[in-house]
Amino acid sequence: MSDTQDTRTTTTQTTPLTEVAAYAAPAAKAPLERTTVPRRPVGAHDVLIEIKYAGICHSDIHQARDGWGEGIYPMVPGHEIAGVVTEIGPEVTGFAVGDQVGVGCFVDSCRECEYCLRGQEQYCVRGMTGTYNARDKQGEPTYGGYSTHIVVDENYTVRIPDGLALDAAAPLLCAGITLYSPLKHWQAGPGKKVAIVGLGGLGHMGVKIANALGAEVTVLSQSLRKKEDGLRLGASHYYATSDRTTFEELSGTFDLVISTVSAPIGLDAYLDLLKVDGALVNVGAPEEPVELNLFSVIGGRKTLAGSMIGGIAETQEMLDFCAEHGLGSEIELIRADQINEAYERVLASDVRYRFVIDAATI
Repeated sequence: MSDTQDTRTTTTQTTPLTEVAAYAAPAAKAPLERTTVPRRPVGAHDVLIEIKYAGICHSDIHQARDGWGEGIYPMVPGHEIAGVVTEIGPEVTGFAVGDQVGVGCFVDSCRECEYCLRGQEQYCVRGMTGTYNARDKQGEPTYGGYSTHIVVDENYTVRIPDGLALDAAAPLLCAGITLYSPLKHWQAGPGKKVAIVGLGGLGHMGVKIANALGAEVTVLSQSLRKKEDGLRLGASHYYATSDRTTFEELSGTFDLVISTVSAPIGLDAYLDLLKVDGALVNVGAPEEPVELNLFSVIGGRKTLAGSMIGGIAETQEMLDFCAEHGLGSEIELIRADQINEAYERVLASDVRYRFVIDAATI
């Protein structure tokens, strides 16, 4: 560590931050509105982050509108957070004031179970603490990234490499890791044929990452409307799922299919696209149940699986990988007062490919 960095680590903010500006949903399905929310004092292992950018994830809409169950209100969504450290606790060793950092989908876990100990905190036996719409170990509600500042334990904070622009990096904290983790787990790479279902906020990062890993990438989308984008982002092939001949032509083609869509899909049809021992992995989370004929997995020894974000170490690995390969999210930067409009546009698939809030406008 340089002398300059040593000096920076001793810099602190003397005035504790207790209330910060934010945009919150006051009740289920209510429009988000400007308000203030409390932030805890900076503890021994905490970092205070001035949020620069926050991505809008489809899961923000699901939760703000009670799509996945009863929420905690007022709710400040946002778990794609990119910002700068402005204060550190006295025992922080991993970060310095001025560092570019990110916060993803969770801010704590039990730290003791087998999954936490192996760096898979997202599968914590006792349940991870969500960045928002959750309660911390003191029973207080957590508030997310649609705000100006956040206090996070350094162990649940990641470093954003200098090679990544903060605005394009913010969505990587959810969309990026949500695709990187299953692509790595199911060994996407040279010689593997990978299909990404849906070319949205998640899917477009899946195309970029799978291509950078060396796989042959196909996009399966409802129409050919985004074909030019898909090929530009790294896909070798692009098919419309509304054309039933697509499923006949591609039967038995793929080693791995990752579905990013948040609506029910015909699982049997997509399982038929797999080779023997292939896997269909779901990372989109529909609010409605789906149907399955078990013969679709029995024939061909196929796997129907799911995957949820990634642990802290893997998230850092993903960020470093994206910086190395020049991969950022394709974004549309918006003001905070455009959040409600952006939600409606996400539901209408009218974004290419991720809305990002400029936190300076909160």
